[in-house]
This record gives sequence, C-alpha cells and structure tokens, in this order.
Amino acid sequence: MVTIRYWLTKSEPETYGIEHLQKDKKTPWTGVRNYQARNFMRDEMHIGDPVLFYHSSCKVPGVYGSAKVASAPYPDPTQFDAKSPYFEPRATKANPIWYVVDIAYVSTFKVPVTLSDIRSNPKLRSMTILQPGSRLSITPVSAEHFAAITS
Repeated sequence: MVTIRYWLTKSEPETYGIEHLQKDKKTPWTGVRNYQARNFMRDEMHIGDPVLFYHSSCKVPGVYGSAKVASAPYPDPTQFDAKSPYFEPRATKANPIWYVVDIAYVSTFKVPVTLSDIRSNPKLRSMTILQPGSRLSITPVSAEHFAAITS
C-alpha cells in the first residue's frame, strides 16, 4: 500500500500559474533541474498525492490553489529537445536524467494563503518553504501543514 504524501509545488504565475492549470486541467511538471526535486518526483510522488500550488517571485507569493499528482514519474521530454531551454545534452532515451509527474487541477482558493500568512501561523513555522535557503520547486509538506493551509 502506498502512503499518501503531501507536496508543495512552486511556479511563477506569469510562467505557469493556477489559472493556467485550471484551464489545462492537467500538465507535466517539466523543467525541474534540481536533483533533490527530481528525486521527489521520481522516487516519492504517487498518483493521487495532494499538492499545494504556490505562486513564487510575484507581488504576493503564496498558495493559490490545490492540485494532485496525476501520473507515475516518466522522463521529462524537454531534456531531449535541443530547442528547449531545459535541454540536457547528457540525457538519452535509454538513460534519462530528469523526470516529471503530471499535476492535475483540483481547486483555486477564494483567498490565497500568502507567504506572510504562512510565516505568521505558529502551526506552519516548520514548513520547508520557510527554512533559510529553501528554493526547491517541489517540497514535501506534512499532513498537518496541508490541512492548516487548505482550511
């Protein structure tokens, strides 16, 4: 039996925000080029895992909605595309380096849970996103943190 894990994915809203995901319904989470984030997708994310959708590098950063993992991991197709900014010349179809999962839309929050809200909530102080140097685009979230943010 697979244990449900909870995740936070970060994206710049101009590049790909919750509105894009709502329109598309589902998208591959391509372009991740950090080994730890890649390992989360490849080794630990499972179909159905709940996801917090976080807008970063914007006027009001925060969690703007929710999603879920909608596929098993598979090789990131952008690593094989020489025209892609995410092209990886070392990668081959037989030996891919980067992996993705598909993320499916669940909801848009009526009011986002801003980074300030997260910082000021004592229940959320241990979230990875608040730790110094935490810049990963995918991080695990505890069930308690997920519940506090989605409530």
